[in-house]
Order: sequence, then C-alpha cells, then structure tokens
Amino acid sequence: MSKSRKGHTIGDIWEIARTFTRLGLTSFGGPTAHLGYFKDTFVDKLRWMSEAEYARTVALCQFLPGPASSQVGMAIGYRKAGLGGLFAAWLAFTAPSALALGIFGLGVDSVDLDQHRGLLAGLLAAAVAVVFHAVSTMARSLASTPFTATISVTSALAVLLVPSAITQVAIIVGAATIGVFLSSPRAQDTYPNDPTTGHQVGSRTAWLALVILVGLLLILPVATRLTPSHVLAQWAAFFQSGALVFGGGHVVLPLLEQHTVQQEWVTAQEFLAGYSAAQAVPGPLFTFASYLGAVDSGVVGAIIATLAIFAPSVLLVLVGMHWWDRLQRFPRVSQGVAAVNAAVVGLLAAALYDPVFTHGVTGPASLCVAALSWLGLTQWHLPAWAVAVGAALVGAVVL
Repeated sequence: MSKSRKGHTIGDIWEIARTFTRLGLTSFGGPTAHLGYFKDTFVDKLRWMSEAEYARTVALCQFLPGPASSQVGMAIGYRKAGLGGLFAAWLAFTAPSALALGIFGLGVDSVDLDQHRGLLAGLLAAAVAVVFHAVSTMARSLASTPFTATISVTSALAVLLVPSAITQVAIIVGAATIGVFLSSPRAQDTYPNDPTTGHQVGSRTAWLALVILVGLLLILPVATRLTPSHVLAQWAAFFQSGALVFGGGHVVLPLLEQHTVQQEWVTAQEFLAGYSAAQAVPGPLFTFASYLGAVDSGVVGAIIATLAIFAPSVLLVLVGMHWWDRLQRFPRVSQGVAAVNAAVVGLLAAALYDPVFTHGVTGPASLCVAALSWLGLTQWHLPAWAVAVGAALVGAVVL
C-alpha cells in the first residue's frame, strides 16, 4: 500500500468514526430504525454505496447470527476503509450506548426512566418516518417490476403472519431460489444490481476468521469446565450469545438471562432494570451486555461482555462478505440477489408496521410527530439525526 493510499485510508477511518459516532448518539428505535438511518446517511446523503449494494448488505446480515444493524455498519465500514473501517464503525456506533449502560450498571441508577418517557416517545415517532422513507425509496428502485414487487409484498405478508427469525431466513433463501430458477435470463438487465465497490475481503482473511470463530465455539465450553476462571466464563457466555442467535436485538435476551440470571451473576430485578434502560438509549440492544458485565464485575466485566458479544459478528461479517462477493459473479446468482433485494424491502416494510409503527404511533399526538418528521426528511431535507433530536424535544413537551 502506498503512502498516499495509507493517508487516504486514515482520512476514511476518521470520517467513518465521526459519522458512526453521530449515528450511535441519535439512532433510537431499534435495529430496523438503524437500517433506515444508515440508508439515509450512507446511500442518500454520503453516497458511499448504491441502494442495490445496500440491500445486498442488509440481506447478507439477515442471514448471519448476531445484531443485523451492527453487522451492516461493520460491512459499510469495511467497504470504505478495510479492517480499520470495520472496527471504527463498530466502536463509534457501539460506544455511546455501551458507555451509558455500563455506567448505569456500575450503580448510577438514580435516573428515573419514567421522567423521560416523552423524550423516548418522540424518538420512536421519528423512527417511523425514517423507516418509512427508507422503505419507500428502496421499493422504487428494488421492487419496481411485477416480479420483484410480488416477491416484496409476499415477503412482507409472510413475516407478518409468521413473525420469527427463522421466517426471515426462509424468506431470503426462498427469494434467492426463485430468482435463480424462475426469473428469465433477461431479468438481470432490468433489476438494479450494481457491482460491489470498495474494499473486498480476501480469502486468507475470511478463512482465518472462520477458523477463529469455529475454534472459539468449540474450545470455550471445554476451557470453562477445565479452568475455574470467572473472566473466561464471562467471555464464553457472551461470545456464545453473540454467535448463536438469529434475529438479533430482543431475541438474544433469553440467552443472556440464562447465562447471567440463572448463573446468579445478576438478579432478575437487576436484569429487568437494565433491559428497561436499554430501551432508552440509542444504538444496538446488544450493548445490554455492557450493563450485565458491569453489574457482575465492574469496569472489567463491562469491557469483557461488550467485546465478547460483538466478536462473533466481526468474524461472521468477514466470512460472509467474502463468499457473498464471490457468489455474485455468476449471472444466475446475480438474478437471485435481485430477488433477495426485493425480499429485503418486504421484510423492512413488515418491520415498519411491527414493531416500528406499533410502538412509535400510539395516538394522534405521536402520529403528528411522525408526520412532521417525515416532512423534515423528505421536503425540508433535514438530516435524520436533526429530525430525531427535534422529535425528541417535541415529544418531551407533548407526549
């Protein structure tokens, strides 16, 4: 790598860190809302990738265990600046909520969450507008033909009728199969499927990540039985939670409860208090682990829990991106990817209804906040973070 390229990469990493820090401070509303904020920032505003490439990234991360929105952020960071960009994106997006919940877990629990309920309600209403804007613009480019529109609507209906992480994976697999075998050879020309740009994961990196992931999953359970180390037990518990959960977000809670409450690392009351606090902070819900680690073992526990629960996502993203890029070189697979893009639009549309709309619009006042947020995004062309801040302030007064 030349010096000029190194300098360019350092500049990219700094830009990634600044952008994701802002997102980490303002991205309320859960993983679906995060994807809306990412689309608004990296596709519409910064133009780091096309809508088709973004949809492919979302589709890949729907396949992978772990927090999908965090993994999408990691992938965006890698495309922009390689491994340094991946880690910068993860750290910047994760740090605000991890710090907030870690401090809360250390005993700073005097904050009454009920006093800030209006603030949170405004943020959730803004998330409705952000996700609606993202879904509508993606639909215009990725689900604009009869074939892709049918896949999109069918996918939305399926996940609404049978809501589960398994359903989402089955929908993506089904859409890919339909695209490969049932679409016409000419269809590829009519579906947006821009080539992948930016940094790509090499074979050596992907295989090394896979070996580390599988090795840790096999070794950690044995090591915890042979070595009476609480630090090792913590790492194993949170690493397994991050590696074995499809759907991310709230789906990880049963595993975390099993590893912490049932092991008597935290009490049930402490667990529920932390979960409530996690709803009131921006960023990924997986930073709930930071709180649990802090309650159990202080600052060291918070750091271990945070690193361990996100480590599988880093490894999985590296493995997934490598093979995802290779598969897209084949025309038939490219047709399948176009169908998957349409399915992703449907999945996001379903999530727009539940949980985003059902939690964000609870009455006429919150509907008005959501509508004004939509105007701010689409007509006044305000950045998503500014809309979120404005909605929070309005919510604090009227909700």
